[in-house]
Amino acid sequence: MRWRGRQGSSNIEDRRGVRFGRAGGIGIGTIVLALIAIYFGQDPSVVLQGVQPSAPTSQEGPYQETPEEAQQREFVGVVLADTEETWGQIFSQAGRTYEQPKLVLFSGAVESACGFAEAAVGPFYCPGDHKVYIDLSFYQELQNRFGAPGDFAQAYVVAHEIGHHVQTLLGISERNMAARQQAGEAEANALSVRQELQADCFAGIWAHNADRSRQLLEQGDIEEGLNAAAAIGDDRLQKQARGYVAPESFTHGSSEQRVRWFKRGYETGSVQACDTFGTNQL
Repeated sequence: MRWRGRQGSSNIEDRRGVRFGRAGGIGIGTIVLALIAIYFGQDPSVVLQGVQPSAPTSQEGPYQETPEEAQQREFVGVVLADTEETWGQIFSQAGRTYEQPKLVLFSGAVESACGFAEAAVGPFYCPGDHKVYIDLSFYQELQNRFGAPGDFAQAYVVAHEIGHHVQTLLGISERNMAARQQAGEAEANALSVRQELQADCFAGIWAHNADRSRQLLEQGDIEEGLNAAAAIGDDRLQKQARGYVAPESFTHGSSEQRVRWFKRGYETGSVQACDTFGTNQL
């Protein structure tokens, strides 16, 4: 990506110097369930709501970032700024004002309006405070565990979470949450898949805009994004984890679905083309 020398966003909140301790804590069962968020963006409040862990105590001190972390922080700021430009234009064309979210950098654990979360849940968006949360160490896991290296793969993580913010602003998240609460487990999972695939499609819209309007992308970038989307498909992750696939338990979509919906957003640049809730064919 051609990101160096570009202006970064001012909406970065750095909490990497905050350390937490607690007498009790969230149980291991809850942590295991919350790991679904590591697939990029499942709202952790869906898992953590109703959990009442002991209140964490926090201590703030200086954080000494490495040169690699400094570069990642700068990179994330540039990507966030570019998503602000993309969605600001799209909302303006629709006669609306885009509310820019904050992106919170943390290390190890963080407190959000969705509750206390450890880095194990991965990057997430919290609709309660309109903030994206990310521990930059996740990018090492993205490369090593998921086999998805490259700066555009990293940008896709941010763009997907911003997709969830767009869903919140459009009222999609609230409607889907209400529908899920009235549904059985299988139907609730299916609705979650539709929401995640739409966030993938919205990430593709950002890539479309960044490429066509600002020539931010370089050769091979889209392939990196598609590889990242495929790497975190439910079918691939389930196959790796337990040796078989259970489609009824999918919460994010298969590798093929995630790739296809990202491509749809990238190729069309159209919000209307990302209506995963209005189609029978995912």
